[in-house]
Amino acid sequence: MSAEIITVAQMRAIDTRSAELGVPTLTLMENAGTAVADAIMERFSPRPTAVLCGPGDNGGDGFVVARKLKRRGWPVWVETLSDPRALRRDAAEMANRWGGDTMRIAPENPMAELFVDALFGAGISRPLESDAARLARGLARTPERVVAVDVPSGLNGDTAKPLGELCFRAGLTVTFVRKKPAHVLLPGRAFCGEVVVADIGAHERAVADCGAKAWESGPAMWGKAFPWPDPEAHKHARGHVMVWSGPPFRTGAARLAARGALRAGAGLVTVLGAADALAVHAAHTAAIMLAECDGAESLRALIDQARAAVIGPAAGVGEATKANVLAALDGSTPLVLDADALTVFQDNPAELFSKLRAFDVMTPHVGEFRRIFGGLLGAEPTRIEAVRKAAERAGCVVLLKGPDTTIAAPDERCCVNAAGTPFLATAGSGDVLAGVIAGLIAQGVSSFDAASAGAWLHARAGETVGAGLIAEDLPEALPHVLDQIAPEGLKRR
Repeated sequence: MSAEIITVAQMRAIDTRSAELGVPTLTLMENAGTAVADAIMERFSPRPTAVLCGPGDNGGDGFVVARKLKRRGWPVWVETLSDPRALRRDAAEMANRWGGDTMRIAPENPMAELFVDALFGAGISRPLESDAARLARGLARTPERVVAVDVPSGLNGDTAKPLGELCFRAGLTVTFVRKKPAHVLLPGRAFCGEVVVADIGAHERAVADCGAKAWESGPAMWGKAFPWPDPEAHKHARGHVMVWSGPPFRTGAARLAARGALRAGAGLVTVLGAADALAVHAAHTAAIMLAECDGAESLRALIDQARAAVIGPAAGVGEATKANVLAALDGSTPLVLDADALTVFQDNPAELFSKLRAFDVMTPHVGEFRRIFGGLLGAEPTRIEAVRKAAERAGCVVLLKGPDTTIAAPDERCCVNAAGTPFLATAGSGDVLAGVIAGLIAQGVSSFDAASAGAWLHARAGETVGAGLIAEDLPEALPHVLDQIAPEGLKRR
């Protein structure tokens, strides 16, 4: 399955271009409704089913769903918001082909056990009203009874936000060609339930011509670039990561980042720091090496020997950290900048932006993002647009952490990580992520792919541990996650 994410406008362009290339819109509608019906029959036994059909193409899909279910012996009927004779051209044709029971949506209608929401699609432009709003409210506590066509009605496909106070909640959403932002970004993702992407026969050239620049992170996106070692691999070939340590009583964050880099496959990892901090590290490390570093120039000289470096976790918010970051940016080694390495520039972000390179990676949480990028999150319609603008402004890869972690490169490429668990909201989790990203960069992965893959691996490791997760668990869970995606010759025996 493709990892591309497309906008509502891109989906419309695909439909139009497909028609120009010989794939009629009625064919796409027939295939869409068939795909929804097939998904329903795979998951449910026959039961009283109401197909809720709106006035547009989404409603046309719904009439196809009803027809397909009826042919398979389901007790099914159609409920509409308006007179079916007022339907648009293609939807009207599908209504004519239906031939079954059709009624206006009303409280006195037969009670259904399953509802197919084909009222409004991803391009909805106004809030739910009247009977649609009543149904959305009444079914809110039983999303397992709702199957949404494209997106749950009331949810904007691009912004991933309900238009107004109400939105249908679905246990299953069947969308077409590619996912839309609402399927991966919050809060939209929470309204969709399981998301199935159906191939409805859109012309391949039309899909390619839409110019998708957003993806859902996963092996389908970056798997071909993943740095699996070859039979002749050795530790130096797998890259060296260096991590700057905070002071003696704040050393844990650097160790978490270092262990994340090791588990991600880096051949060598060294923690840099002052002698008193290294004394603490020495009591807690084995595979991780240590090197004394005294001042910014010393830091730069050491980091130039590595293939990637992490600066920021528990480094301290002060002039020394700022000097270390600026000195390291004068070198040639890609940096992963996190936490304090960002906060120290909150009064003058331009100073940082002027030094960043395209291969550097910033990994802020929401608070740090606002310190560095001001009101971008509020000014842009979605996290995708906000992070794209941030990457353009900073001139490097920006990863905005959260339950829908979003990553963008300066060239507008963007991805969203929909994997993960709320249990990742724990101290030190982000430090491990910074290390994982650096570990992948050190092995030759591009910074954008490394950030995208790192976010997914980190999230899946969190899912593997589940309840009770602490940051120390994440590096230890990575081998299990990596084994699941490893080529056959590298899997555990």
